[in-house]
Amino acid sequence: MLGASRPQLTWDLVRDVRQLFESPFMVNAFRAGTIVAVTAALIGWFMVLRRQTFAGHTLALVGFPGAAGAILLGVSSQLGFYAFSIAAALLIAALPESGRRSFSEESAVIGTVQAFGLACGFLFVSLYRGNLNGINALLFGSFLGITTGQVVTLFLLAVAALAILAIIARPLLFASVDPDVAAARGVPVRAVSAAFLVLLGVAAAATSQITGSLLVFALLVLPPATAQRITTRPGPSAALAVGLALAVTWLGLAFAYYSSYPIGFYVTTIAFAGFLGSGAASWLAGRRARIAMT
Repeated sequence: MLGASRPQLTWDLVRDVRQLFESPFMVNAFRAGTIVAVTAALIGWFMVLRRQTFAGHTLALVGFPGAAGAILLGVSSQLGFYAFSIAAALLIAALPESGRRSFSEESAVIGTVQAFGLACGFLFVSLYRGNLNGINALLFGSFLGITTGQVVTLFLLAVAALAILAIIARPLLFASVDPDVAAARGVPVRAVSAAFLVLLGVAAAATSQITGSLLVFALLVLPPATAQRITTRPGPSAALAVGLALAVTWLGLAFAYYSSYPIGFYVTTIAFAGFLGSGAASWLAGRRARIAMT
């Protein structure tokens, strides 16, 4: 919020919370943020479990040139986010099966796609002659200007993505924990992995619209990673990841509304603080257990 009309925090918490929802754009921001938080937390939970954070980071970054190119062409940045992220996901999915040599090749290809995508993004930015504030929002996130149409699009894509995730959840979990045994039991590991990468591309593109391409990890990685530190049970851990992602998003939106800093900064900072806090709590619990045994 800019200028003299910027809202001010008071000691009246009820009034401050009520003020958040007085403007239609903030209502849309909270709706979009809620959808993105749930989607990113559930898909990110599997991403962390599968140790595919590098792939997730790449899929988020390639959304930037997609969105920048879309703006350059005069079309919706949403289209660019999804088109580039899903295309990159299909490219990664087409790589050979995992193995030591294949893993090295996969990392090299993913890194190459990431570097080329960023180069294209900066080229599109240099060619763009309009207002660069929109470009900054692609990198660092913004809650301004989220329309009802964008919320509906996010909701429909989230429902489709989470429905597919629910269908493949059991074989995906099996393939994530022990892919060799899963393949021996008849699980189509490669097909399931490819489907998950496409879902990850959708989640990265959706999350980028709130946090920006550079800070996607705030929602896609930190809440799931924090939840998995607290409990290793799949159901409770995934539910906790959703709860943490929602808390991080809602707090980030509130802080960004009452300040001049981008939402991506607040979401990342709050999520990182939660991750550090869970690590500190685990360390203290382990220390107390060791002291009790001595």
